[in-house]
Amino acid sequence: MSSLTSIEKRYFEDLFGMGSGYVLEYSNATFAELFRESVKVDIYADKYSFNGNSKAKRLRAFWEIEPDSTVGKILEAILEVWSYDNPKPDEQIKLRYDKALEIAGRLQGKIIKKVDDESNFLKQQFVKLDVRKIGLDASLLPGIQSRLKEVQKCLNSGAPLSVIFHSGSILEGVLLSIASQNPKVFNQAKSAPKDKTGKVKQFPEWSLAQFIDVAYETYFLKLDVKKFSHELRDFRNYIHPFQQAISGFQPTKHTTKICMQVLKAAIADLSGDR
Repeated sequence: MSSLTSIEKRYFEDLFGMGSGYVLEYSNATFAELFRESVKVDIYADKYSFNGNSKAKRLRAFWEIEPDSTVGKILEAILEVWSYDNPKPDEQIKLRYDKALEIAGRLQGKIIKKVDDESNFLKQQFVKLDVRKIGLDASLLPGIQSRLKEVQKCLNSGAPLSVIFHSGSILEGVLLSIASQNPKVFNQAKSAPKDKTGKVKQFPEWSLAQFIDVAYETYFLKLDVKKFSHELRDFRNYIHPFQQAISGFQPTKHTTKICMQVLKAAIADLSGDR
């Protein structure tokens, strides 16, 4: 029996939408698969049916029967799916998610690091990055290498807007190249953008945000890179002076550090050096 308290259970009940009897958008088949892969349990075994047969009732039975470590592991797995489906929750929901993640970590006897911790992200070292290892198209490689040198010059000379714009364009160019080399993988992704007829759009029509989401879904980028890449994308939107004036956005040295770190981490992910 897990040590989940009544109030702790409410965090998961709310986040997973269990009041409806469902758990997120899992079907019976995908719910069963989740438990098999994560904790090697048949969630549709009779011992989990004493509350009823819905997915929510079986999950409640599961955390009543199983030990802390097992319950924590499955809750963490479901939270990862929730995080993917909710990339930009509002502040209150994000606080609930963080608390739920902390609870799942407690049950497993560990502390789960938050991927939105900027200080931890910025502390990562990427010393010897080689963009050639990504396997970019030969015609694209010289331009990317040239822009990488230029963005470093902008950083050294204190030109923050140039750093932001160059970083965003380099990331978009690299991800477009990766997608073009892996069309089937990118086009079949759940988050691939579609037109009004339901057909996946051509790659030149994709936005940077869409490339980021699909690259994460298809395991080309890690979760922290996905999160901070969206910040870089938001910063890059200020390429329009009117938009910058409306928002009052003024880039700082810290802003440029985040953008450069995103670019370095993405290159490390894509080249297999991370």
